Amino acid sequence: MTIPRAGEPDTEPQLVRGLGLGSATALNMIDMIGVGPFITIPLIVTAMGGPQAMLGWVLGAVLAICDGLVWAELGAAMPGSGGSYQYLKEIYGPQKLGRLVSFLFIWQLSFSAPLSIASGAIGLSQYAAFFWPGLERVWSTRTGSVNVPLIGTLQLTWVAMPATLVAIGVCALTAFLLYRRITAISRLSTLLWAGVMGTIGWIIFAGLTHFNAHRAFDLPPHAFSLSGGFFRGLGGAMLIAAYDIGGYYNVCFLGDEVKEPTKKDVYKRQRQDAEFRRIVQQADDCQKKFAAAQGMSK
Repeated sequence: MTIPRAGEPDTEPQLVRGLGLGSATALNMIDMIGVGPFITIPLIVTAMGGPQAMLGWVLGAVLAICDGLVWAELGAAMPGSGGSYQYLKEIYGPQKLGRLVSFLFIWQLSFSAPLSIASGAIGLSQYAAFFWPGLERVWSTRTGSVNVPLIGTLQLTWVAMPATLVAIGVCALTAFLLYRRITAISRLSTLLWAGVMGTIGWIIFAGLTHFNAHRAFDLPPHAFSLSGGFFRGLGGAMLIAAYDIGGYYNVCFLGDEVKEPTKKDVYKRQRQDAEFRRIVQQADDCQKKFAAAQGMSK
């Protein structure tokens, strides 16, 4: 990837850098905190068979922090749009294997991204059914099976109900809100972040005021025995937690629309250059002292 030097003209079209540090952080946070935890907490508890499932949640968060630091370094070193597509292309060579690997990433993303968005919309519609039970009234249902080679028979079920329309409406509303200038997205992300933080505060307050220690610490026998079942459950809980927390890397896909994306990298290189000059100066001083000592010995 070629980054223009200071003072050099850049003739390529440029995107508007409308995301500052605050709005970029807010955008990442609202990508991470969605409806997932509200729906999947029972699945995490089921995976490990008790309250010890929170260990999987905590370890999933630690894993996300480590991965997030890697993304931060890549985003500062290669501040372009595309995220993984750009990184894979540069790592494996733009004219070599990088073309294939980056294409494969985009190819699988064309499947995984719509499924991820759809799962969030379905989760929101299911959660809305707690407030409006009529959303789960089934209008029509169909069941079929498909024989897939090497896998077997997959059973498919199609259900139509009011919650289906809610999920479709969420996808349409999201597309409508995103179809605008990046500066408007910046303000919108900050507004949504405030709503997310208010919701989290509300949930924490409700949890503290209704806390039940007996239920929270009612651990089953041998809850932390290091058996195969424990690690399988822990892996399953971490997988669900990673899905819930995922999204911390999304701002890297918008590198060309972030203000001063290389600022961190510039500071890092300045420190490295200063350290290198200090080492060279020390080596030069040692060489002079050694030459002086040799002259005195003669």
